[in-house]
Amino acid sequence: MEAPNSGIDDLRADVRAWVDANWDARMTVRAWWELLAESGWAYPTWPKQWFGLGVSADEAAAVGQELHAAGVAMPPHSQAQTMAAPLILEYGSEEQKHRWMRTLATGAESWCQFFSEPNAGSDLASLQTRAVRDGDEWVVNGQKVWNGGANEAERGILVARTDSSLPKHRGLSFFVIDVDQPGVEIRPIRQINGDAHFNESFFSDARVADSDTIGGLNNGWLMAMATLAFERAAYAVGAHYGVGIPCGEKPGYLDMPVGEAMQRAASVRTGAPSFPMGDALAIAALAAEAGCVGDAIIRQRIAQLYMMGETARLTTLRARAAADAGKPSGAESSIAHLAGVHIARASRDLGLAILGAGGMLADADAPRGGSVTHMALTSLCHGIQGGTEHVQRNIIGERILGLPKEPQVDRDIPFRELMVGTRRAD
Repeated sequence: MEAPNSGIDDLRADVRAWVDANWDARMTVRAWWELLAESGWAYPTWPKQWFGLGVSADEAAAVGQELHAAGVAMPPHSQAQTMAAPLILEYGSEEQKHRWMRTLATGAESWCQFFSEPNAGSDLASLQTRAVRDGDEWVVNGQKVWNGGANEAERGILVARTDSSLPKHRGLSFFVIDVDQPGVEIRPIRQINGDAHFNESFFSDARVADSDTIGGLNNGWLMAMATLAFERAAYAVGAHYGVGIPCGEKPGYLDMPVGEAMQRAASVRTGAPSFPMGDALAIAALAAEAGCVGDAIIRQRIAQLYMMGETARLTTLRARAAADAGKPSGAESSIAHLAGVHIARASRDLGLAILGAGGMLADADAPRGGSVTHMALTSLCHGIQGGTEHVQRNIIGERILGLPKEPQVDRDIPFRELMVGTRRAD
């Protein structure tokens, strides 16, 4: 299918016409997502040869808005599509694109991220998970933590140390590893909001093929930074994606009728979206429901939340326009990340202020079924995930404001000579 060239209004009309001709709530999720992928409407900014239309980010946003307005199941939206797919499109080999892009576009698999470690969070380059070559494979040993969705994933993107004789940033490689294999153990972590979306993961002689390396040997730091930039751009400003159906085989949705899957996904608390962060209109409706919409201070805070959201949206559009013009990415994703942190906290504080004592309740008999409280507790992760807000401030200070880098005495020292805790890293 060719990308329409007749403007966004005609593009919207094309989406509506396509939906009218193809949407059927009785087809399976698998069939619907395959149809979306083949049409190019699922990920319009992707290249045409890889299930996209090659259109601009603004046009893609219009496509998403029309799909959402039509009430259809949205395309798969997970770490597989927001982080892995853009990285493979930019840095993967042609063979890797042929092998994985259709799987990612159709949501046939769920992927997760194996980056952070107990002793390597903000200082990710200090990670100690090792990959040792064994013929055409690598043997992986180590521990990762805060791995969202790992318990339902078929594959994971993994950063591991492949050469400890190099300084810590230069001895890392980036792999796509099968999760369902001997030597990979996933343990859920129960969070303060009651969910267990995150996990800790243990690798004991797990194996990954050398052909599943992305970006080349010892080039993992660049791959990891690119992936985190994709993550911040995708999640920082709290875009809305409608009812999210989990992708991959393990959640059990792919062969359900898509209409039934939408209802089930909306009714499942764990992993389902809570009260929307950053949505000033939703907050205003909550205030009206609670009888405090006439409160001048509440009204002012709702207006401030709206302005923050609009500012973040316009900043993101400027970054997208620069990318469409072929300009190299700068620190825009870090700005978007910090904006998302502020919006999440403002939503949390305002939602709880509106509920008053009701915000202390979290069960089904709480206001809005506890969704506002769930949102408030979930907001706590937003200053951490995708790189802490302090790391983002450093990036902005160095790359935009021209401030000097923080002193690092270990940048040029071989990693094996560094002591991490009480263990040597060789």
